[in-house]
Amino acid sequence: MPSKSDRLSNGFMQATQQDDAAIRVELGAGLLASPAHVSPKYLYNALGSKLFEAICELPEYYPTRTEAAIFKAHLPEMAESIGRDVTLIDLGAGNCAKGASLFGALQPRQYVPVDISVDFLRDAVELLRRRYPEIAMLGLGLDFSRSLALPEPVQRARRLFFYPGSSIGNFAPGEALAFLQRLRAACSDDGSGLLIGVDLIKEAGVLDAAYDDALGVTAAFNLNLLQHVNALLGADFDVRDWRHRGFFNATHSRIEMHLEAKCSLNVAWQGGQRRFEEGERIHTENSYKYTREDFLNLLEQAGFRPAGAWSDARGWFMVCHARAV
Repeated sequence: MPSKSDRLSNGFMQATQQDDAAIRVELGAGLLASPAHVSPKYLYNALGSKLFEAICELPEYYPTRTEAAIFKAHLPEMAESIGRDVTLIDLGAGNCAKGASLFGALQPRQYVPVDISVDFLRDAVELLRRRYPEIAMLGLGLDFSRSLALPEPVQRARRLFFYPGSSIGNFAPGEALAFLQRLRAACSDDGSGLLIGVDLIKEAGVLDAAYDDALGVTAAFNLNLLQHVNALLGADFDVRDWRHRGFFNATHSRIEMHLEAKCSLNVAWQGGQRRFEEGERIHTENSYKYTREDFLNLLEQAGFRPAGAWSDARGWFMVCHARAV
């Protein structure tokens, strides 16, 4: 972790340095595991981030538009629950559009968009600073999936962690609890809290279509992970040898995304190799779905008190405001 004297320019800070050796160890271990797996964070290189933006425009991908409709209908109520003049910390900010949509209602004292895709975030923050010069902004390049050590320039007063899009579903339930507990530890006892989106359990057909769209954009998003692994690990994956699989696993209440070998093949990388048989898979992402009651209980276990919960008419998605206690 860089010290407070590290370079801070144009409202952007690289809070963690990429450890290439550790990344290679992590990726190699995952590829050699049984079953093989790669962390979903590696879906989000520059191209992956742009492909995810495209996914959010798909008719099958209901989470984005359903969540947006909830915010449109209930943002005044959310603002009343939260209050103004917050330090808005936008986790997995991407293009910052969702965070920026809260500016008018919350009037944040500081906006801190956080994302692992550094170049993508840097460009988004620069554009946003031109539109809102009156708001202090600090873009933060950080992998927050395992730790949340925020640098000193991030104000502590009235922190509101913003985690939309049901990204919490990428964590297994135990991991989600640990993640929420880390957020609670980063909150002050001054009205700080969390505004979070969560996807709810619904018909399997709706879920399957959302993660395996007809245009194949989600497939391209998933397959791009192999290109990213090639760059990071010096591997020789050929995306033409693999296909996307995305489906709802009712037993575990989660969407699973995999990459499946179309034929038997060998893959080599710096320091390792593996043979994949036809039909063998690499697990790339989970997206857990919750009931309303289960998720509110999870927030309470993590040290938050639910202060408001808003949903759509079909009960497909929920946005929660919770205060640190």
